Amino acid sequence: MRRPLVLFDLDNTLVDRRGTLADWANEFTVRHGLEDEEQAHVLGLVAERAYPSTFDAIRTRYRLPTSTAEMWRSYCTDIAAMVSCPAAVLDGLDELRAASWRVGVATNGAVDIQCAKLRATGISERVDGVFVSEEADARKPQTRHFTLAAARCGTVLGDGGWMVGDNQVNDIGGGRSAGLRTIWIGNGSSWPPDDPGPDYTVQHARAAIDLLLQHSVGNTRTTT
Repeated sequence: MRRPLVLFDLDNTLVDRRGTLADWANEFTVRHGLEDEEQAHVLGLVAERAYPSTFDAIRTRYRLPTSTAEMWRSYCTDIAAMVSCPAAVLDGLDELRAASWRVGVATNGAVDIQCAKLRATGISERVDGVFVSEEADARKPQTRHFTLAAARCGTVLGDGGWMVGDNQVNDIGGGRSAGLRTIWIGNGSSWPPDDPGPDYTVQHARAAIDLLLQHSVGNTRTTT
């Protein structure tokens, strides 16, 4: 029997990136003796995506003596120590695989930081494959990103599957264009009324997992 595929976004889907970054920015400004008002600027620099070049800009702006490479390593270590994945979500990933799903992570970003988060949270141990955009310069919403993520899970997009994520363009629009059914993690937001919507909307990853388990053959779980 063919195993269905589900790809999960990482940031603000499986883990709370926004909250983690806010905590990190506060600690960073205190550690380097920066003024309180600089916290928002530092946070803004890393809010979309962080790469070593981001820390080159931070180092230059604040004339910090630490090398860019050292700052990047420290950032990866700090974020990995701060980030977490809810136990119910980790359990849910195990339940999906037990129900014969192929489970993968499809995420934009730098390999160093994304893999550090996956290892630290225990997500990497609970999925069949991971694809990070920096590995092959293939970013969501490009279909190639989803193709490579599916391959990491031992399957192909032509077999169908699901994409779960919080970003309307990268995850939902990209997933739909790649031929995947989609579940949007609303995180308290509403889908824009004039845009083509996802197949389903839920407010957190555990609810998405419960919905997927309903689609498992012979599974009788109900959503909560």
